[in-house]
Amino acid sequence: MLLAQVEGFLEVARRGNVSRAAEAMFLTQPTLTARLHALEKELGEPLFARTRRGMRLTDAGRAFLPYAERAIRAVRDGRQALADARSVSAGRLVLGAAPAVSTYVLPALLQRFAASYPRVEVAVRTGHSEDVLQMLLREEVQLALVRALRHREIESIALYDEELVLVVPPGHPFADRSPIGIADLASERLILFDRTSSYYELTQTFFLSLGVTPREVMELDNIEAAKKMVERRLGIALLPRTAVSGEIAAKTLSQVGVLDAPQVAQQIVAIRRRDQGIATGPVAAFLNLLRETDLRPG
Repeated sequence: MLLAQVEGFLEVARRGNVSRAAEAMFLTQPTLTARLHALEKELGEPLFARTRRGMRLTDAGRAFLPYAERAIRAVRDGRQALADARSVSAGRLVLGAAPAVSTYVLPALLQRFAASYPRVEVAVRTGHSEDVLQMLLREEVQLALVRALRHREIESIALYDEELVLVVPPGHPFADRSPIGIADLASERLILFDRTSSYYELTQTFFLSLGVTPREVMELDNIEAAKKMVERRLGIALLPRTAVSGEIAAKTLSQVGVLDAPQVAQQIVAIRRRDQGIATGPVAAFLNLLRETDLRPG
């Protein structure tokens, strides 16, 4: 069944005359008649009774009419949706994001995006980077902001390097004599967060590379809880700079350097499926926003 056949059926139904319908559609009468015959053959029912007064819908034609109208309306709405998506005047954007990105980076980005494209509906799904990658591969999200991952079906755009920094509460002895020596770390309680995250692994690797075993370890399930524990003088922590830049600026946390310690960081990227082709509509607009924004912490 062709769209042109359905459109011809509706035009004849409206006008009750093949000649006038053909003229309105800029077709010859034989062309329109052929389309009607082809549609009736496919449906297996006559749709019109041909009378001296013109074309009258049969019972089958009247039964088919609302579905034909609905089909044409759906196509028209679909075309409008595509036009809106191309112009970013409307549409839907589904993002995936790792927890630290969704908490500390994404809100400001989405505020700017919503101000520029108020009619675009935005949804966000969060999870660890590996989980968000699977969402992307299953086409549950259109674009994802995660740590750098390798997969043959995705393409990546580098955004910024997320550094882990050592923070202590104000007034802590380390805050007054930064940078500190490696040996000083052994006497401190270390606060870790989210054992399943890559940040946990980075923290463990950092201390192993220094040959240091912290005196005590407190393990929590999220960054915000870890920050509160440090602020309450319950330990020290390596936390993402994006998560603590506000507290450092407000002096509720102090950043401390460690002599001869390696930098601990991971790259944050935006990823898409390769088979999606050139980005258009809301996805292209959000990617442009990412390119125009300096996302480096601090």
